[in-house]
Amino acid sequence: MLDACIDEVTARAYEIPTDAPEADGTFAWSSTTLILAEVDAGGRRGLGYTYAAGACRELITGPLAGAVKGHSALDITGAWESMVRAIRNSGRPGLVSCAISAVDTALWDLKGKLLDLPVCRLLGVAHPEVPIYGSGGFTTYDERHTRAQLERWVDAWKIPRVKIKIGESSGSDERRDLDRIALARKVIGPDTELYVDANGGYRRKQAIRVAHAMADHDVTWFEEPVSSDDLAGLHEVRDQVNPDVTAGEYGYDLTYFRRMLAAEAVDCLQIDVTRCGGITDWLRAAAVAAAHHIDVSGHCAPNLHAHVAAAIPNLRHLEYFHDHHRIEQMLFDGALAPDGGTLRPDQHRPGLGLEFKHRDAEQYRVR
Repeated sequence: MLDACIDEVTARAYEIPTDAPEADGTFAWSSTTLILAEVDAGGRRGLGYTYAAGACRELITGPLAGAVKGHSALDITGAWESMVRAIRNSGRPGLVSCAISAVDTALWDLKGKLLDLPVCRLLGVAHPEVPIYGSGGFTTYDERHTRAQLERWVDAWKIPRVKIKIGESSGSDERRDLDRIALARKVIGPDTELYVDANGGYRRKQAIRVAHAMADHDVTWFEEPVSSDDLAGLHEVRDQVNPDVTAGEYGYDLTYFRRMLAAEAVDCLQIDVTRCGGITDWLRAAAVAAAHHIDVSGHCAPNLHAHVAAAIPNLRHLEYFHDHHRIEQMLFDGALAPDGGTLRPDQHRPGLGLEFKHRDAEQYRVR
């Protein structure tokens, strides 16, 4: 097993409809696309995935497969560097980085299976349990739907922190935003942390006004109050509001995270293992944040984040996003339960502890 070389890389795309219409401050959607990457070596198969457009499939089976085939399955850094070199002329940010992320997480899963160890043990466990926050609260939800989701997180699953979407229609309905914040606080009570996410829907001073208006509801997390591309704007808002200002989910490389931190734009850096370059670069991004004395939070894909998040000291929590929770519970054996407000990586299953339910997923496969 120690000399196993990568001999096959495959990818499939699946489009899963949402269970209700969904939207945030700047986007609406009715389905989520999952790209599954599988890597074979030594008679074992590792899996990884990303939530991105179907074009990732061709990137994985084309240039990325060519870059990693023949590499030792244990030398992930070398395979990762080969992938980055292979896509130089295609551009690193965006879909290419998502495709690299899917293959990289599959390589870590494969390494764990070859060595019969969970990924968190390969990396070194800093936290046996990873805190999570419930995330959803879409702007398309009515009061009944919002209330039911919040009650499930807080009362049934005992999650002590929750997040809803605001910034509706690119910030054009502040009154409804504030009404929904008030509703959320009423439903969850005074002891649960309340987070909001504008998805870049506000202008700078508008975001500051909204933050002041929601002060009575004790909101402690204000995600993307303005566009994450507006680093000066994030810094301006951060300087004038009480909630922690956060962003980073659209980081596709280390340079992005370095710029965001150098601009003092965030109180907590969000990193997405399905976009940033996989587990390999997630660890590096977390280290860059640690050098700036900043915590990090894993963005979405909770079952991919659980192992890598358990391995870093400067972790705040993971986002337990409604869409991805639903998909991962449906399509992966070994998906972790959110009860008690934490995820505990299964240290009795090798790799990431997940197996894909190909038969169950076939109805969603994009040919």
